[in-house]
Order: sequence, then C-alpha cells, then structure tokens
Amino acid sequence: MKVLKYVLPYWGFTSLNILFNVLSILFSLVTFAFFIPIFDILFNKTKYIAQAPPPLTFHDVINFDSQLIKDNFYYQISELITKYGELNSLLYISISIVILFFLKNIFRYLAMYFLAPVRNGVIKDMRNELYLKILILPLSYYTRHKKGDLIARMTSDVQDIEWSIMSSLEMIFREPITILTYLLTLFLISPSLTIFVLVLLPVSGFLIGRIGKSLKRTSVKGQKKMGVILSIIEETISGLRIIKAFNAINITNKKFQKTNKEYTRLMIKLYRKRDLASPLSELLGAIVLVIVLWFGGRLVLNPDSLLDGTVFIVYLGIFSQLIPPAKAVTTAVYNIQKGAATVERIQYILNAEEVIEEKSDAISKNEFNKEIEYKNVSFSYEKDVILDNINLNIQKGKTIALVGQSGGGKSTMVDLLPRFYDCTKGEILIDGVNVKDIIISDVRGLMGIVTQESILFNDTVFNNIAFGMHDISEEQVIAAAKVANAHEFISKMENGYHTSIGDRGVKLSGGQKQRISIARAVLKNPPILILDEATSSLDTESERLVQDALIKLLKNRTSVIIAHRLSTVQFANEIIVIQKGKLVERGTHSELLALNGVYKKLYDLQSLI
Repeated sequence: MKVLKYVLPYWGFTSLNILFNVLSILFSLVTFAFFIPIFDILFNKTKYIAQAPPPLTFHDVINFDSQLIKDNFYYQISELITKYGELNSLLYISISIVILFFLKNIFRYLAMYFLAPVRNGVIKDMRNELYLKILILPLSYYTRHKKGDLIARMTSDVQDIEWSIMSSLEMIFREPITILTYLLTLFLISPSLTIFVLVLLPVSGFLIGRIGKSLKRTSVKGQKKMGVILSIIEETISGLRIIKAFNAINITNKKFQKTNKEYTRLMIKLYRKRDLASPLSELLGAIVLVIVLWFGGRLVLNPDSLLDGTVFIVYLGIFSQLIPPAKAVTTAVYNIQKGAATVERIQYILNAEEVIEEKSDAISKNEFNKEIEYKNVSFSYEKDVILDNINLNIQKGKTIALVGQSGGGKSTMVDLLPRFYDCTKGEILIDGVNVKDIIISDVRGLMGIVTQESILFNDTVFNNIAFGMHDISEEQVIAAAKVANAHEFISKMENGYHTSIGDRGVKLSGGQKQRISIARAVLKNPPILILDEATSSLDTESERLVQDALIKLLKNRTSVIIAHRLSTVQFANEIIVIQKGKLVERGTHSELLALNGVYKKLYDLQSLI
C-alpha cells in the first residue's frame, strides 16, 4: 500500500494495463470454448440444435445464464457444420483459434507495454524523493547514520523494490482477475465440481503464507548487512592512504570478508526460501489437479450427470490454466514479503524528522542592514552540551574571530547561523528578526562559507566556482578567480575554466582547492562571510596566496572567522575565546594579551611552537 501511492500519478497507464489484461483473459477463455466443438467433431458427439434459441442479450451474460449461453454457442456451431460440413468446419474453427490466440497475445503485449512506464516511473519518483530528503535532512542526521547504509537504501534497496514489488504489482492485479474469470467459467460448466475445487485452494494458500513471513525476516537481515558492506567499502576508499600506511590491508580485508560471508549466508537462506515458492505451488497444484481429475471422472462416468467427457476435457484445460496464475500470485506474495522489508528501510529515511523546518508564514529577507545577535544561545547534541548561554553582537562590516581549543563549540556556533542546526535554547537574530522566522534559502543566501576542507564537486572549474548560481558569465567567474588569486593556475590548465577537476577536486593541490572555494564565495558576493579554518591545512606559500585572497574578500564585509593560528586573526575587530561551550573572553588582540588569560596562554604556546 505504501508503494501504491506512487502508482497513482500513472493511473492512465495502469488503467490501460488492466483493460488489456482483461481483454487478454477473455480471448484466452473464448479460445478454450472453441475446443469443445473440435472434440465433439473428433469424437462424433456433435450436439446439433435445429431450432434457434432465444437471442443472447447483455443482461443474460451479466446474470451468467449458463444454459442460454451454451444453447446459443452450440446453435452457431450446428449452423456452421450444417452449412460447410464437419471437415471444413473443423478447419474454420482451427483458424479461429489461431486468430484468437494472436489477439490474446497482442493484448498481453499491450498490457506489458503500458506497464513499463509505471514500473520505471515509480522507481524514478521514489529515488527523487529520497534524494530530496537527504538534501533536506539536518547535518546531525548524518552523524548518527553510516553513509554506506544510506547509499544502500537509495540504490540497491530502491532497485529491489523495482523487481520485487513492481514486477509483482501486475501479478497482484492481473492474476486474481484471471483466476476469478476462470473460476466463474468453470462454475458455468460444472458448479458442483468447482465448489469442490474452492474447498481445496485455501489449504495451499495457508502453507504458502507461512513461508512468506519467514522470507521477510531473512530479507530484513540481508539488507542491513548490505548496508554494512557498503559502509566498509566507502570507508576503505576514503581511508586507503591510512590503510596502506599502517599495513592494515590484511586486517581490513579480513573484516570485509567476514561481513561478506555473513551476507552470503543470509542470501543463500533467502534464495532457498524464495525458490521454494514455485515448486511448492506446482506440487500443490498437481495434487489439486489429480483430485479434480478423480472427482470429475466420477461425475462423467455417472449416467445421471450433466457433465460429458468432451466438456470435462475442456474443464481440465481451463483448470490447468489456473495453476500458472496461482503460481504467479504465490511468487508475487513471496516477492512482496521480501520487498516489504525494503519499503520499511526506505520509509525510515522518508519519515525521518526534518528538525530544520521552515515556518509556513516565514518572511523573505534579502538584505543585511544592521547586526547579527546571539541571544542566550545554547545547543545540545543528544545529552552533550556543546554551547552554553552564548551572547554576542556582530555589527555590520565588522570581523569577529572565534578561537579556542578543538571541540570547544566554535564550528557549532557558526553552523547555527545558516541553520545547519537549530539552537536548543535562545535565539539568533539578523537585523532583529529570528532566523527561524525567515525563509531558509534567504538566510543562507545572505552568507558565503569557506571551510577548512574545500568541498568541490566532480565537475569543471567553471561550474564549481558558479555553483548554486544562475546566468553567470565566464567574465564574472574569471573576475572572481582573480580576486581569489586562482586565475593564474586555472588558465594554465588543459581546458582552462572548463577543465574537470575530478572527484572532490583530486587533480588540484590543497591551496588550489581553497582558492577555488574562495572564488566561489567572491562570486556569490554575500554580505555575511563565514570562514572555518580556511588556511590551517596549507603550506606557507599557499597560505600566503590564500590569506591575500581572504583579505580582499573580507573588505567591507561582515565576517565570522574560526581560526587555530592566532597570527591570522590579529586584525579582527573582536576576538571571542570559546572554551567548553562557554564564551570566556572577548576583546581585541592587544586587550586579550593584556588580560593575561586563556587567549594569552594559547598565544604564548603557539609562539613557542
């Protein structure tokens, strides 16, 4: 049912699929009906009806007037044999059966033809919804969940739905219609024999259902284990340098092989249970068929029975056609049981709480005019207090530096400003307006961020600098790159600004990556700038070039800078010292040195180093 909501936008294709399936089933039944006169001719048991019965009306068909339907059918056959003779009639009926089979299969193909957009469209929509969700979810969500498991849910789990549930959806819609139509036809032929059949069917359904529940449990375990495997692969690729450096190849390989072996064991168990569906249903079908043959044979041999041998042969033929759809339903039930576990894993992401929510009446704000204010701001992550009662005013055009020991809460403090997280207590105001009352995209539109780790994408230099912006000319990108001291090395690249820089900018040095990040911030031209350890991982020459670019960038801009190297923030209008989540000191560089407190100790320690 959770998957069916994705089918609704494709109701047109779904309706056509059902229509053509119904037509295919009807033509299949008519084909079987045409075998009755063939057997009658072959066994010299043709029923001639000389007097025309009352014409068959739509009302008669709807009310299943079986005797009138039979009389009209036999009368038409009698007319055909009388007019053309038995041999010619046999030829005409045989040709009619071929045509009916052709039409049946044409409609069957058309049903599949219109199902293809539904199957693939549902998966496309589901994948789109998942991707949008991972973009919206707060950063805190990804600190609690392994990236590999999330990737598994977006890729293999979604694909699993395509073959386990979507491939079974048509079976769930088509096969019950097929079974019901065939059963009604069998009921028209012999009510007593069909009632006997209906008593036998629930027994096989019960046995199949028991195994299906076990399949779902195994499937859940298998999918969780696949998430672990993908996490190990992702961590291995990211940490390959460390694995090699510490000679941990064998240890890492053994860890992967152990997890892979456990996954393989689960999948063997899963396939064995799933593969039991087809032989089990076939065996049960064969048992039911033999019982029907025995019971029906007794009716045929009974002189008082209305069921004759030729009709019973056709009855068995139609009944045998019940077995494939019954097997298909069985397989579909197994697949859906397996797919249900997958849907639960995907729903876990889709139903995850969006902690950073935008108010329905959020206001638009595209300008920064006065100040940023942290007002009694506290932030806790689970039970750990990261920030405790922070109060801070940042006037427009001023540069504020945040310094202190690692883990003190500096990065968290700046992450609260663009609402990557929301404060647990207190509020953050921009020009007197709470950031929670402003449209999220507008809040982030006021800010440019340059982080310690340069986040670049597997794209061209041009697209990385112009990231997130529209209608940007090459001249604007070049101007931004010049401000960031990046134009010189970019112009020397193979295709200049249209050179691909590889995954995470692997083709560039650390300083080059950082300058492209700065160029991106320059091009955005934000009124508020956040710099998070922007130069800490660079060599001396690269740091000088980046520092020069940052000085140009900071000019006439409100800035919040996080720094470990105190020498890089001495020019700040105010330096804020954060220790264990508390604001312990504030002032200019000279004022803090004169205070002879935490900042002085940090400065002396770095000077000594």
